Amino acid sequence: MSALTLNRARSSGAAPDYLFRPAPGIIAALFCGYLCVGLPLPVIPLFIHDKLGFNNLVVGLVIGVQFLATVLTRGYAGRLTDQHGGKRSALQGAAVCTLGGLMYLVSAMPGLSPMLSLAIVVFGRVAAGFGESQFVTGCVAWSIASVGPQRAGMSMSWTGIAMFAALAIGAPIGMVLYQGYGLQAAMIACIAAPLIAGVIAALEVSYMSPAGERLPFYKVIGQIWREGLGLMLQGVGLSGLTAFASLYFAARSWGHAGLVMTAFGIGFIFIRVVFGSLPDRTSGYRVALWSLVVEAIGQAMIWAALHEIVALAGALVTGLGCALVFPALGVEALKRVLPANRGSAMGAFVAFLDIAYGVSGPIAGVIAGQFGYAAVYLFGTACALLGAALVLTGRSPQS
Repeated sequence: MSALTLNRARSSGAAPDYLFRPAPGIIAALFCGYLCVGLPLPVIPLFIHDKLGFNNLVVGLVIGVQFLATVLTRGYAGRLTDQHGGKRSALQGAAVCTLGGLMYLVSAMPGLSPMLSLAIVVFGRVAAGFGESQFVTGCVAWSIASVGPQRAGMSMSWTGIAMFAALAIGAPIGMVLYQGYGLQAAMIACIAAPLIAGVIAALEVSYMSPAGERLPFYKVIGQIWREGLGLMLQGVGLSGLTAFASLYFAARSWGHAGLVMTAFGIGFIFIRVVFGSLPDRTSGYRVALWSLVVEAIGQAMIWAALHEIVALAGALVTGLGCALVFPALGVEALKRVLPANRGSAMGAFVAFLDIAYGVSGPIAGVIAGQFGYAAVYLFGTACALLGAALVLTGRSPQS
């Protein structure tokens, strides 16, 4: 269906023709745009610490600024998506992400003092967080709108694959560019990625959320908080893997820490590809319940591992468990809000995951300092089981 035909269908009140699968252009745009999150991930800490000479506390604060900006602007991104469509939010977010990459590039210019360079990096992180909030919220809601609420779970599975792949590919590419050609090369890539995403997104058909009453963001949060909290508890396990797996493996004298995220990714993507539509065909609460139990088993395997192969298998099982929690609980969250508030619901829902990644890292760091790295994964086990209990008590009797 062309954009003109689609708009005519909307204006006449006719039901839109939904796609069987999310529009490839939306998924491709999300992948390209999210590269600007993965590309600087290993680069910015090295630049701040090694080139500018600041300590680890400053590094942590600067990295955390983007997380803070993302969380605080999810409400705006949700309203923008509901009022003007996911395409508009995605295009606007891509433009702001480009500004963030430009600020990174400016910070590496010769002749700047370390303090001025740091200030420019901070501005870039704020811009990147604001842009990511709009871009991701817009693309996720846009993808759902393209297939309709009946296939929302499958849509969220594919958008999740695009984001995970962008992180997995972007981080090593950013490191190669930084080590081979300097920060400028890596940051040029951070500018190019959202620009390419914007071009792809501009060529796609715009699917709007249905008209109707639009609730304030805090009321939307009040309707989906249980699903969001379950998602937040799921995120603790992944956060522990990304932050402490390499240190855990080094402490045990295991030599293949680089395979941890590979094992996790294999399990995660396999389940998303093969069973991505499962939350649409059965109860999302049931899928989330068993997924969180599987994640808890994987985290427990890592905690109790006496051999490296068991820890890697635990990472694989964790990936199997984490894969469907987002689409499963996301489907149920969408059922709790009016159709006109789906963008805000997705913004609020994803914000819980932002909080998980931002808060669980420091908490796990304290746990590791007091009880050792293995205890981080016992913490992940407990959080996943708590999430399963929350889902169990919150689901309806027919679920």
